[in-house]
Amino acid sequence: MSLRWQCVVVDCADPEAVATFWAAALGWRRTHVSADGGEVVLEPPAGSPEDGVAPDLLFIRVPDPTPGKRRLHLDLRPSGDQAREVARLEALGATRADVGQDEGASWVVLADVEGNELCVLKPYGAHEG
Repeated sequence: MSLRWQCVVVDCADPEAVATFWAAALGWRRTHVSADGGEVVLEPPAGSPEDGVAPDLLFIRVPDPTPGKRRLHLDLRPSGDQAREVARLEALGATRADVGQDEGASWVVLADVEGNELCVLKPYGAHEG
């Protein structure tokens, strides 16, 4: 194959605010900010096992809101306590989201500071309901 997945692009009104949330959530680093602040790139920590492997996150300023349901979200799997990670993300500005998940779902649905959905799964080895 001659293609490589480079990045996940996130359209947002305020790339700096959304990138700040995700940098803190994932512990990733900023590797590019455009002169006008309309683009911010995040990558895994330098030298980490994910560096150069995981796709970058590219936040770009798009003034038009996304109509309807977003068709892409990130699933995050914590290495430890799910509830502790959910609380940490909420402290960073995430909010709980109801997308129709069952009350007993094994994942927690959140939205970032601009309403982009994300799910916090159970850690590996924990029973998925």
